[in-house]
Amino acid sequence: MSLRATYLESDGLELARLLRSGDLGPSEAVECAAAIASELNGSLNAIVYADFDRAAEAAPKAVAAGGPFAGVPYLLKDLYAAAEGLPMTNGSRLFAGNVPDHDSEMVRRYRQAGLLIAGRSASPEFGLTTSTESAIFGQTRNPWNLDHIAGGSSGGAAAAVAAGIVPAAHASDGGGSIRIPASCCGLFGLKPSRARVSLAPDAGEGWAGLSVQHCVSRTVRDSAALLDVVAGPAAGDPYAAPAQERPFLEEAGCEPGRLRIALTTTAFNGAEVEPSCVAAASETARLCVELGHEVEEAAPEIDAAALGQATRLIVGANIRATVAERSEALGRKPREDELEPLTRAMAAVVEGADVADYVRATRTVHAVGRQVAGFFSQGCDVLLSPTMAAPPAELGVLSLANRGDDYLPALLQTIGFTQLMNVAGNPAASVPLCWTESGGGLPIGVQLAAPMGGEGQLLRLAGQLEQARPWAGRKPPCSAWSGI
Repeated sequence: MSLRATYLESDGLELARLLRSGDLGPSEAVECAAAIASELNGSLNAIVYADFDRAAEAAPKAVAAGGPFAGVPYLLKDLYAAAEGLPMTNGSRLFAGNVPDHDSEMVRRYRQAGLLIAGRSASPEFGLTTSTESAIFGQTRNPWNLDHIAGGSSGGAAAAVAAGIVPAAHASDGGGSIRIPASCCGLFGLKPSRARVSLAPDAGEGWAGLSVQHCVSRTVRDSAALLDVVAGPAAGDPYAAPAQERPFLEEAGCEPGRLRIALTTTAFNGAEVEPSCVAAASETARLCVELGHEVEEAAPEIDAAALGQATRLIVGANIRATVAERSEALGRKPREDELEPLTRAMAAVVEGADVADYVRATRTVHAVGRQVAGFFSQGCDVLLSPTMAAPPAELGVLSLANRGDDYLPALLQTIGFTQLMNVAGNPAASVPLCWTESGGGLPIGVQLAAPMGGEGQLLRLAGQLEQARPWAGRKPPCSAWSGI
């Protein structure tokens, strides 16, 4: 098997094993990633800052030091993930020229595990929409169909992994931004429980606890092992996720037992759910029954209108704070072209609001979290649904520059199942089990959600589904596999 084929057919853990054993030279994995990126990134626009040369220089020392991912190339999302000396624009012209002078705690742990930070993947401005399109870097395209979105806000990460540039990549999720790109690009994407991954030293929480950090990957076991690498609080964190019982990688290899699974195909926010997404969830439910699980239709009851108002205020307030902090650092107000139209509109949502409104919004979010917890406490182990209410949209519709009437309905369709788990803080994952029959065969993810702290349960079930219906053999047209 050629070096390229070996690289492409190996997940991150296998690459690290080959590197440690000497079957691959210390820098060969990162050199493969660089070569593939040079071939494909012009079509995909997945990587906005490349740092392959520095990664290759660091490879021999990383491999010699060992670690579960020693010598494996990895991309950081261009959003709130500080790495010393690596530009970070947060997808915004307002942050052009911003270069962190330190590593975040998560990045420090990545490096300790032997990962080679090889660049940054694209994000929309401040992670505010579910397609990765920005004024500063342009459109990121889906490897399955270049006219469609790769999802957002971790679309650059998902496009890079799906195309074979890297086996896994950092991602973050404030309303679905790990699971939505995973669904769009045919990957596994796990959003951990709130506070499972520390945001130190730059923040205690993201978007009042809505936003969390992890990755997108081709295999369940890579996601589990990467979570083992970064999980756990740092000193001074305001709160922590429930303690895990054993390593997540062990969980991914265990049988889940007989689970009580609730099925819903109704979006909590009232968005229209397209038949292909209903069919994907229903088909997965039947597979779960075949695997010995118990499935019945059920879902939490949520006041969607109150929740929508609360999350808009929380996100809008956080945007205003981010813009104000950057303005203070620059010593001036943003120019008109430094913020995108819908970013300004979202920040304007909080004009006229006061501190009491923000407190009420957080209380609403916490009340919904209790409702979701109550649902799971009544005999439900996993909630199964579509990840998105529609297959990946065409580019342009979900851009922050789109002020047309089609933006909001499309946005609500992308977050109609995902955002609730950000609000509640529960872990949830998108599993790539289905594809559309038309439109070039676009992926359709299925979401699995569990009680707070239930990542192990999700990894056990996802691993079982991966074995029952393997997805590794499905490759997108715009990918490195087409060249071997």
